[in-house]
Amino acid sequence: MKAIVIYTSIAHGNTGKVAKAIAETLNADLIETEKVNPNDLSNYDLVGFGSGIYNGSLHKNLFELIAKLPGPFVKKAFIFSTSGYGKTTSNDKLKAELVRKGFEVIGSFACKGWDTYGAMKLLGGVAKGRPNDEDLQEASTFAKTLQI
Repeated sequence: MKAIVIYTSIAHGNTGKVAKAIAETLNADLIETEKVNPNDLSNYDLVGFGSGIYNGSLHKNLFELIAKLPGPFVKKAFIFSTSGYGKTTSNDKLKAELVRKGFEVIGSFACKGWDTYGAMKLLGGVAKGRPNDEDLQEASTFAKTLQI
């Protein structure tokens, strides 16, 4: 199985840590979203998409990348995210876009990540110190479930 993990990690590097843990477990290529050539994704059996959560959704550049993909794009995919609250429901909008594009979404993962967005910044943020070693181990365990 040839896999690639595509991610956007901006504020504190939270998502980059999770992306790296997943990619290492899958022995996958790891690339930042803005560096992806949409045509190259046809070379992979499994494609992961991840970012932090911004205003309740994954980063807009993931949606822009998916819009550029030729369709239908029949591949297996998974989604991962980090946020102050770490809920997989934040991944649902991207999942719908991937399914619309022809992907079979076989997994969704979320964990807490240090979040200093908006008013939370005044309080020092939420989930400081996350993702931690336990979160990264959970990401690795999640990745093992994706091995096809």
